[in-house]
Amino acid sequence: MPDVIEAHALAAAILAGGRARRLGGANKAALEIGGLRMLDRQLAVLRDVASTVFLVGGDPAQAPPGLRVVPDAVAGAGALGGIYTAIVESPCDRTIVVGCDMPFLSAALFRRMAEEDADLVIPRSVRGYEPLCAIYGRGCAAPIRARIDKGLLHAAVLPDGVQVRELGPEALAAYDPDGLLFVNVNTPHDYERAKAMMEWKPNSTEDRITTDQDA
Repeated sequence: MPDVIEAHALAAAILAGGRARRLGGANKAALEIGGLRMLDRQLAVLRDVASTVFLVGGDPAQAPPGLRVVPDAVAGAGALGGIYTAIVESPCDRTIVVGCDMPFLSAALFRRMAEEDADLVIPRSVRGYEPLCAIYGRGCAAPIRARIDKGLLHAAVLPDGVQVRELGPEALAAYDPDGLLFVNVNTPHDYERAKAMMEWKPNSTEDRITTDQDA
C-alpha cells in the first residue's frame, strides 16, 4: 500500500514508447537486472508512493495483467509527448513521470518531491534537469502541448508559465549516495554497466524488492 502522504493525489506513469534503436529494438522494460525486469523494479518503487501506476506507450500485450497502458496522445513527439500523455491521461492532479529504462529509482526521493507544492517538481543533477524523473501537475499540460505543436520537443526545457521547484545536486545526494539514481539503459554498454552496478550496490531498494518477493 502507498504511504498515506499524498497517496490520494499522486499517480505514476512509466514512459515505454521509445523504439530503443541503440538496443536493437529491445523492450527496455523487460530487460533483467539482478534477476528482475526493470519494469518490475520500477513498479515496486512507484506503487510504494503512488495510488495508481500506468504505462504510456509500449505493447499492451507485454504489460503485466491489470496494468493500464495508454497510447501516446501525439504521435512522433518523443519523450515530451510521453510526458504530455502522462499528464492528460492521469487520474490524479499530480503525476510522477519516469522513463522505463531507469533501474535505480528511489521511493524516498519521490516522497520528498511530493512534499513540494508546485506545478513541476524536478531534480537537477550535475548533468542538468531530469525531466523523466519528475512530478508534473495538470498545469503543465497546456504549455507542454503548445511546445509540441511548435515542434519544440526537447524534454529538459522547462514549460513556460508554471511554478517550478527543483532539487539540486546537494539535496539529491541524500537520496543517491551511490550516484546511480539517474542511470539509464540506452545501449548494450549501458545495460552491461547497469548489471555490474547492481552487483555492488549496497543495501539498495532493489535488494529489498528481491528479498520481499522471496519471502
